[in-house]
Amino acid sequence: MPGRVAQIFLTPAAGAPVAAVPSARALAGQGLEGDRYAAGEGSFSRWPGPARDLTLIAAEALADAAKEFGVSMADGEHRRNVVVEGLDLRAVNGGEIAIGDVRLAVVRPCAPCKYLVRVTGQPDAFDALVGRGGVRCAILTDGLISVGDEITIDAASLTRRRHLPG
Repeated sequence: MPGRVAQIFLTPAAGAPVAAVPSARALAGQGLEGDRYAAGEGSFSRWPGPARDLTLIAAEALADAAKEFGVSMADGEHRRNVVVEGLDLRAVNGGEIAIGDVRLAVVRPCAPCKYLVRVTGQPDAFDALVGRGGVRCAILTDGLISVGDEITIDAASLTRRRHLPG
């Protein structure tokens, strides 16, 4: 098994606190129902594109950030939608994966922003996530994503993928 969903977070509006949820409905081409980007209210919504639907970050990257920088981003302070375990996000960059029945295109790396320093109150929050801030995805099919869902890799998509930066 390449990976599984560890946590899911939604944020109803830009700047609003994040909320952990056990599951969320994925809306193709839009985002997660109840999240700021599905509603067109995210900080970057003024620059539309498929990479705004969903963000993933690896639990292992968060653990490394805590170990190396002393930065803890508990309870969704990282501002990503889904925390995954056991999946190398860099290896699937440019390919397709499935979380349960929901298909995703992994569009590009998701760089951290300086906003993390303000929201966490941790001066090293930005530096801690450089190179491990996760990935941005386009949702290709509607469906439900739940904590514990298995993540599978579309191996054929990795052979067809464009080589993306990051």
